[in-house]
Amino acid sequence: MASVTLSSKYQLSIPKAIREQLHLKAGQKFSLIIKGGVIELVPMRSIESARGILKNANPNHYRDRRDRS
Repeated sequence: MASVTLSSKYQLSIPKAIREQLHLKAGQKFSLIIKGGVIELVPMRSIESARGILKNANPNHYRDRRDRS
């Protein structure tokens, strides 16, 4: 597990191995999600990068509003 230290300017540096594994780029934006005492950094992706992600998805058997009680 990688660890980082919060700087005096309240900044964190993401280790190179993680940046390369996740293909992160300088200037990339992140969403911060707080769950209890945990902070999650979620890379924000462009809508164009999601193109084709649902290709060949089968929409059958999804719940509909009328199926909810």
